[in-house]
Amino acid sequence: MKKIAVIPARFEASRFPGKLMKDLCGKSVILRTYEATLSTGLFDQVLVATDSDLIYNEIVCNGGEAVMSHNNHETGSDRIAEAVGSCDADIVINVQGDEPFTNQSDLKKLIEVFEKDMEGEISLASLMHEMTNTADIQNPNNVKVITDLSGNALYFSRSVIPFPRDAVVKQPVYKHIGIYAFRKKALLEFYNQSATPLELSEKVECLRYLEHGKKIKMIVTDHMSIGIDTLEDLEKARFKWDQLYNGS
Repeated sequence: MKKIAVIPARFEASRFPGKLMKDLCGKSVILRTYEATLSTGLFDQVLVATDSDLIYNEIVCNGGEAVMSHNNHETGSDRIAEAVGSCDADIVINVQGDEPFTNQSDLKKLIEVFEKDMEGEISLASLMHEMTNTADIQNPNNVKVITDLSGNALYFSRSVIPFPRDAVVKQPVYKHIGIYAFRKKALLEFYNQSATPLELSEKVECLRYLEHGKKIKMIVTDHMSIGIDTLEDLEKARFKWDQLYNGS
C-alpha cells in the first residue's frame, strides 16, 4: 500500500490566529510538525495542504512539499481530500499541523490497521485516550467516543458517553484524538457528500462516516502530545522541546 501523510494547515485559527507560524525554538510550528512527520520514515510522501501563502512558502522554501487549497473548507477532511485527489495513494494519514510532537508509534499502529484488514472492511482508523479528570470528561471541547467489543466506533459526542447511570459499573471514558487514517476512497466519498444531521448537531466530522455506514477502528494510545491552541500551549511546547532536544 502506498501511504501519504497530509498536514492540513489553516492560517486563521479561531482560537490562536497565526499559531502555525509562531516560533518553536528556532523554527515555525508548522515546519517542526512537517519535519517530525517526515522523520518517522513511515510515508511515501508528506505534504502540507494550506490556504496560506505564508505557510506554503515556509514549507517549500525549506525543501518541503505543500499544496494550496481553497479557504472555504468546512473540515480538515475536506482540505485533505482536495489535496490528495490526484495523488497515487491507498492510505492517507491526517497529521494535525499544531502538534509538532508527532508520535511514530501511534502512526504506525494506524497504518497496521489497514495492513491487517485483509477484507478491506475498515474505512478509517483513529486514536483515543482514556480520561480520568472529571473536568476534562465534562468539557464539551473534548470529543468522546464509545466502541463495540472489537474496537469499532459506535458514536462520537461532546456529551459524556457512556452516561454513568450505574456508579458501580466502572466504564472508562475515552477522548477522541483527532489523528485519522483513511482509505483514500472513503475520504473522497466524504468530500462529495453533504454534512449529515448528527455531524451538524455535534459539529464532529467523523459522524458523517458513521451515518453513511463506514467502519472506524479506534486504537487506544497512552501518548498525549501537546496540541497548540493557545499562547500557553505554545510556551509548554517550547519548554518540552528544550527538554527533549536541547537538554535544558
